[in-house]
Amino acid sequence: MVSVFGMLDGITASGIILSATIFGLLSFYRARKLGAKLLGWAGLTMFFVGFLWLGPFIDFILVFFYHTNIEPTELYSLLSYLWVAPVLVVAMYLGGSLMFPKKKWVIVGIFIVLGIVFEYFLWFQTDASFTWNVFTDPGFVPGEDLIDASFIRAHPTFLMIALFLVSALILLGIGFFIKAKQATGDLRKKFIYLGLGFTIFVIC
Repeated sequence: MVSVFGMLDGITASGIILSATIFGLLSFYRARKLGAKLLGWAGLTMFFVGFLWLGPFIDFILVFFYHTNIEPTELYSLLSYLWVAPVLVVAMYLGGSLMFPKKKWVIVGIFIVLGIVFEYFLWFQTDASFTWNVFTDPGFVPGEDLIDASFIRAHPTFLMIALFLVSALILLGIGFFIKAKQATGDLRKKFIYLGLGFTIFVIC
């Protein structure tokens, strides 16, 4: 049986993936209807952002139906953070288009390189990048509690994630608000909502 906190975490992860999928599809629909290419890229970004919760979602499904956690534990972090590079590339293209359209490919190129470096550390230094409550929490109950991972703050993976979040806040959060100021009607509302959404995501 899933613990109370495990159930809350699992429902949250499931809700995030579901909502990211729904809002992503809605953005694609609106992009086609309004002829707003950037909304389509925003929809793709939302899809990838939702998959950042794939680790806790899969762990929740395994615990709920099979009373076992993800094995090996490191796979939990890989399932979640392997999506960082795809999110980063799409988000930086979108952010570059919003803020610096003439230099967007330079921005994308820089973050492709950073994304590759991040994925290297993620896959080949997983144990050095994270700690897991499976090993650090004496009260953890296998098959009932969900795995939780924390970055080791002195490791490059954490520093790079911090850089990516700040970049997303500047290029996407602020960028969508600037785009909203330039737009009118329904499109203006969509850009405001996207700006708020990305800002809240980064802060949280």
